[in-house]
Amino acid sequence: MSLPPDLEQPAGHDESRRTFLKQSSLLTALTFVPGPVVQAATNELDEKVAAAFEKVPLKLEVNGVKHKLSVEPRTTLLDLLRENLNLTGTKKGCDYGQCGACTVHVDGQRVNSCLSFAVMHEGKKITTIEGLAEGDKLHPMQEAFVKHDGFQCGYCTPGQIMSAVACVREGHAGSEAEIREYMSGNICRCGAYSNIVAAIQEVKNGGQKV
Repeated sequence: MSLPPDLEQPAGHDESRRTFLKQSSLLTALTFVPGPVVQAATNELDEKVAAAFEKVPLKLEVNGVKHKLSVEPRTTLLDLLRENLNLTGTKKGCDYGQCGACTVHVDGQRVNSCLSFAVMHEGKKITTIEGLAEGDKLHPMQEAFVKHDGFQCGYCTPGQIMSAVACVREGHAGSEAEIREYMSGNICRCGAYSNIVAAIQEVKNGGQKV
């Protein structure tokens, strides 16, 4: 005897129900899998993904030193500097290009190195905070930051100084308001902004080469 039309199940209903039950059982089972097992599976997957990225040759100049490297295409300039070249002065802050702690100069222009792939800079000249000083002689902007106490915890300081140098070079240090505007991409969680502005103004007004 057949069911009335309004009680008949749509075609494929049983199959959909079985699929749903299987998926629910699988998810329930996964909740009881030990954490180390899940972590091991994740690590294995990460290794397989990494293996899929073949390294490519890269030539660039960092702080006056030429390098021939082999890097994965997904490697950021920040990670290359810190992990491959051991230039840890450039800091990893937000890793989203919002704090400015990773600022470096690429062919004289300031760049958030966390947002830039290393392979994009083939043949270019990179300057990091380590490349500003000349031996034991600090860069004028570094000296000004020390004099005006332009840092507290110091974590943002390398990026602040690199941006400050660029700010003067770009001609955007004509007033306190202009400095604040063109330094707004660099966050200081300690709030040393007035001291940073004072340091930049001293370098700008002193006519020192930056």
